[in-house]
Amino acid sequence: MALQSARLCCQILLPCRGHQSPGRHHPQRHQDREVLSASVSFVSHLLQQSVYLLSNACGYGCWDHYYESDTLLHSLQVLAALLESPVTQDIICDVGMPVMHRNVRYNCRVIFLNRKILLIRPKMALANEGNYYELRWFTPWSRSRQTEEYHLPRMLRDLTKQETVPFGDAVLATQDTCIGSEICEELWMPHSPHIDMGLDGVEIFANASGSHHVLRKAHTRVDLVTMATAKNGGIYLLANQKGCDGDRLYYDGCAMIAMNGSVFAQGSQFSLDDVEVLTATLDLEDVRSYRAESSSRNLAASRVSPYPRVKVDFALSCHEDLLEPLSEPMEWKYHSIGEEISLGPACWLWDFLRRSQQGGFFLPLSGGVDSAATACLVYSMCHQVCEAVKNGNQEVLADVRAVVNQASYTPEDPHELCGRVLTTCYMASENSSRETSDRARDLAQQIGRHGWPGLTCAGLTPTAAWGAPEDTGLCEWARHEGRCGVGHFCALPAQPPHQRRHRSRGEGRPGHLQPGDGEEAAVRGPRGEQQGGPGPAECAGSTEDGHRLPVCSAEPLVPGRAGRTPGARVRQRGREPPGLPDQVRLLQRRHQPHRRDQQDRPAHLRPVLPRALPASRPAVHPGRTGHRRAGALG
Repeated sequence: MALQSARLCCQILLPCRGHQSPGRHHPQRHQDREVLSASVSFVSHLLQQSVYLLSNACGYGCWDHYYESDTLLHSLQVLAALLESPVTQDIICDVGMPVMHRNVRYNCRVIFLNRKILLIRPKMALANEGNYYELRWFTPWSRSRQTEEYHLPRMLRDLTKQETVPFGDAVLATQDTCIGSEICEELWMPHSPHIDMGLDGVEIFANASGSHHVLRKAHTRVDLVTMATAKNGGIYLLANQKGCDGDRLYYDGCAMIAMNGSVFAQGSQFSLDDVEVLTATLDLEDVRSYRAESSSRNLAASRVSPYPRVKVDFALSCHEDLLEPLSEPMEWKYHSIGEEISLGPACWLWDFLRRSQQGGFFLPLSGGVDSAATACLVYSMCHQVCEAVKNGNQEVLADVRAVVNQASYTPEDPHELCGRVLTTCYMASENSSRETSDRARDLAQQIGRHGWPGLTCAGLTPTAAWGAPEDTGLCEWARHEGRCGVGHFCALPAQPPHQRRHRSRGEGRPGHLQPGDGEEAAVRGPRGEQQGGPGPAECAGSTEDGHRLPVCSAEPLVPGRAGRTPGARVRQRGREPPGLPDQVRLLQRRHQPHRRDQQDRPAHLRPVLPRALPASRPAVHPGRTGHRRAGALG
């Protein structure tokens, strides 16, 4: 019996920056084509004997940029660059891109070989639930097992010397096997195309997907692929997008190669690498013998309607493949739930940070689980960045140097890197205590934040922050480091609430502050009565080791619960920070006093939204004692 082996390649290929919207006025659109071509060149040098390549031209998250003709134009330009590149020779390439056919926009796979387009295969089932809105931009191809002639645009016609190419639901017939294509959502359908394709003799299925990360979703993907090949036999190549595509979703990879219900190659789920390659050497005779043993499958195959076949004068195997060792099946290695929570959002944070070209993150810590978990995600991001640099990832090294604005910097310690990219502060509330302050301080030190034991942040609530030099204010330091905008927040150095000493501006003034342990400080007069808040005051204190903290002049941050003046703002050095947006002020209502006349809400919204802003206290229905109105805030 003559053996026919094929070396198969499943690849995820993503441009490293700005690929989410190559439409009009996009600053990275020309760089995208260069990065994509460079990535293809890099991969092809590693895969001189590869026969199948999966990639994407414009990314998945273009959203309404799909409406723009520029998006289709630049996708065609990327396709032209791939067609004329010598590194794609003798490799069957499968590239995803939007295609306009007879004035209808389709989500398509363009399959080409040696500067010839073999087939344009439109997507037949569109994802239109949850985070996906494909029906907004695309139309599904509804004619199963039918093709039409697609007239190539001039730029492709000059390269391929082809006037028209097949467009529709068809498969490729090479000299030694048959190849079919699925697109993302079609794998998740109750009656997926691979079922009828497999019954019609298709032996290799390729699926380029854009599936975002959800906890334990990798289990579902693996089950779908393995069951598809276990019931019907065949080889399945799944390539999933990886990274942040410019929106709130993170695509987590998980590429795989499976055959006859077993996995033979597994891609990483969380990685900072822009390019990942999977290869496996499989025997096509294993597929044929597996199918021949199932009589029920063969009976169904005898009644299936045939697919149109596009003949390709190319073979995936050669005589030398007889001596190639075959790949062995493997057990899929899953991440635990804790690892997924730690690694997935951390990868998204890194992609978003480098694409936005910012200098880091600012995070208020409250001592609770939410802010602590967010800080741990940033530390997890720093740990993955250091590991990627340690493994020789030059793209990550260039990005982290741009983030910290230091050309010679090389991250080695996650604590040190976290100290550069993360600025934390302690933001207390009326429910805070010394315990929450200690927890926030301990967490900040454990992840690499060291410095002042306390800072009072102006504008919202009493806070304590860490991470700035001890000889300057946080505002000046943050602006110098590029970590915040001018006037976004002001800070006063001070001790923790249980150790803070306050004195009024001017000698002999009777007013003074008496902060409690973890409670908001109230302004009291000479007889102990609460007052609405004195004039500008100075805060001075010293650290636990006796170091004197600098003194800043400011109005009192919290004039007291009973005497809180609506709209009070902090002035520092004669400058008043800009007011918060109305939406932010409204979201802070639950932290305001319970009396309606004390709420700091915009006056121009009061008559407009009377029902949208109910009182914080429960309202009683007429005649129904104790019944709370449905819209009342708790």
